[in-house]
Amino acid sequence: MELKEHFTGKIFNLISETADELGLECYVVGGYVRDIFLNRPSKDIDIVVVGSGIEIAEAFGKKLGRGAHISVFKNFGTAQVKYRDTEVEFVGARRESYSHDSRKPIVEDGTLEDDQNRRDFTINAMAVCLNRTRFGELVDPFGGLDDLKERTIRTPLDPDITFSDDPLRMMRCIRFATQLNFYIDDDTFQALERNKERIKIISRERIADELNKILLSPVPSKGFVDLDRCGLLELIFPELVALQGVEVRNGKGHKDNFYHTLEVVDNISKVTDNLWLRWATLLHDIGKPRTKRWEPRTGWTFRNHNYIGEKMIPDIFRKMKLPMNEKMKYVQKLVGLHMRPIVIADEEVTDSAVRRLLFEAGDDIDDLMMLCEADITSKNEARKQRFLDNFKLVRQKLKDLEEKDRIRNFQPPVDGAEIMKVFNLQPCREIGSLKSSIKDAILDGIIPNEHDAAFEYMLKKAEQMGLKPVNLS
Repeated sequence: MELKEHFTGKIFNLISETADELGLECYVVGGYVRDIFLNRPSKDIDIVVVGSGIEIAEAFGKKLGRGAHISVFKNFGTAQVKYRDTEVEFVGARRESYSHDSRKPIVEDGTLEDDQNRRDFTINAMAVCLNRTRFGELVDPFGGLDDLKERTIRTPLDPDITFSDDPLRMMRCIRFATQLNFYIDDDTFQALERNKERIKIISRERIADELNKILLSPVPSKGFVDLDRCGLLELIFPELVALQGVEVRNGKGHKDNFYHTLEVVDNISKVTDNLWLRWATLLHDIGKPRTKRWEPRTGWTFRNHNYIGEKMIPDIFRKMKLPMNEKMKYVQKLVGLHMRPIVIADEEVTDSAVRRLLFEAGDDIDDLMMLCEADITSKNEARKQRFLDNFKLVRQKLKDLEEKDRIRNFQPPVDGAEIMKVFNLQPCREIGSLKSSIKDAILDGIIPNEHDAAFEYMLKKAEQMGLKPVNLS
């Protein structure tokens, strides 16, 4: 590959010109170089300067002129230049050393070799020179290009030192292997196993960030299997590990809910990039270990695992420092409801059951149906097809009833204020009872979702309760 061809734009020409004018060695490093060989587009450019990264960034920003935005971070010796849709990060080459109880290094000025030594993986340690006399020259001391061809994740130096110095690199190792569908070198993987306890010094936010990236990969199961194999998953996500294993009694076993969950996550990942839908899928059976029971007649049961799982989610999100807002409530809702479409599809698909499902799921009904279809992992092809065919019926009923009854995000056509006015009531239990009766009547198809029909129905129910209207105007 002729590397010069990939550095012909205005940005690289100006960086090269600036570096030569200041007499500084200058290299493109890391992900940008890696992604050239992987044919992946990248707009984030990392530049290592043997000298002051800030000095070259400021001079480069001036050359770009209007439209360039420069941010300087003197404490870190870095600067960022944003220009249109491109970000260029400049840093001086450095040498790092670590203390055992922190991932924050002691930093000193260094050479390009020092800078490449501190990189996490060989595929991220390649550099391309931008100085005019060596423009486009690849500096690859650790065989990163060979590892790219072999699709291998390997550390440049001793992996025990790499992971012990900065344990977040263990998560990054598995994340890169998952995103790129690469193999983790044996020595590197064994170092993951040996150093797993070091993950305890990493903040939950950083771990969650890597988990999110693994979940957003094309085949997330690869990452979770690797996390489990090296022992990290038990330390960062014990609730997921608890799903593992198959217990057999009287010749009856149940499926391994860990591998079932990963299969469902892979299924959903083929049809959506919605991170929180993927989280809901990962957690959809999280309540099964707490609800597992043996019943002599029926075998293993996991009754109400969806409701128990729904209750577990706030604690999991809190512990993992995931957002405790509408995103968490969305995940809770889907986990709590994920058995409903399956139950409907397994029985006769009634209008009443579909209306109630639509009422409870609201705008999230399509996401819920996607999750439920992904959840059909039966190896019995005939049974699997029957469920999928029934889901088509459920989807059609949802569409038909939504058009006819407008149940999604349903608000009762007769509200509490109107009931209070008609019967001259203060807030009381009877108002809630009447509202529930109206809602149930509409969902069960007894009356249409219209004000006049609901009002008439309310008067009948009120009469049965001994309430008399005092204001019918």
